[in-house]
Amino acid sequence: MTTYGRSSGFCIDPIEKKPLAQFLPGTAVLSFGTAGCNLTCKFCQNWDISKSRESDTLCDAASPQAIAATAAATGCRSVAFTYNDPVIFLEYAVDVAQACHARNLKTVAVTAGYICAEPRVEFFRNIDAANVDLKGFTEAFYQRLCSGHLQPVLDTLVYLKRETEVWVEITNLLIPGENDSDDELDAMTRWIVSELGPDVPIHFSAFHPDWKMTDLPATSPATLTRARQIALNNGLHYAYTGNVHDSAGDTTHCHGCGAAVIERDWYELTRYALTDEGRCRQCATRCAGVFDGAPGTWGRRRRPVRLAVPHSA
Repeated sequence: MTTYGRSSGFCIDPIEKKPLAQFLPGTAVLSFGTAGCNLTCKFCQNWDISKSRESDTLCDAASPQAIAATAAATGCRSVAFTYNDPVIFLEYAVDVAQACHARNLKTVAVTAGYICAEPRVEFFRNIDAANVDLKGFTEAFYQRLCSGHLQPVLDTLVYLKRETEVWVEITNLLIPGENDSDDELDAMTRWIVSELGPDVPIHFSAFHPDWKMTDLPATSPATLTRARQIALNNGLHYAYTGNVHDSAGDTTHCHGCGAAVIERDWYELTRYALTDEGRCRQCATRCAGVFDGAPGTWGRRRRPVRLAVPHSA
């Protein structure tokens, strides 16, 4: 297993960049990944990592204990497995997660959710929050553009919501002409409300031409706004836009009274109107999510970190 104990790099990010809008808002997260992926998405936005050979990418060596120690020392509240899908370095991720929990740090998985039932249980029992990339809502999309299948991803989402305590948010990268029709967005968001409930946030993210799909235009802001409105009309309480500067699409609203309870400028919080327990200060309705005291103040900074620690440490 060539990825164990080796990373494509470490960086301290705002938790909102994962994206997670309702999990320890404003806090810093230590992010890292390895190399490779179990899908072959032609539109991959991190292809330099996910499609690379391990010898080209894996440069930083660190034990699980060193990663947890670095996160704690730099003031991070959590560690994220990201950049490439953590299910392909499951053993390493699980060991890191356990080292983090020993230091009272949370763990975050940024994943496509493409994993079989048995390892799914082992992996997610060690995870506190997940952003699951629901790439489209048709089998044809997954087969043609990802060399995968839709149902395992839906199974993962249902498992996470019904059988675990993992906080779940969803990202849907909207690709012009591929997965952005009203009908598909309507079907997907209705499924989320029906099978997962109205409190699962969804992030509609803008595609930019990359990897093997450089012939398509970037997603327009109007498309993201349209998708967000369809989600809200279908009963989802929290819908966001991503990869664009959109104050309305970045705002968390109370589903009780409609007040803006978290406003953002990109990844920086500009207004926070929740109690320490996550209740709306105007009507006391609880905002779904994981809140623990006052919000963090990390802002939009992104700070690379080099762990100069040998693998045997």
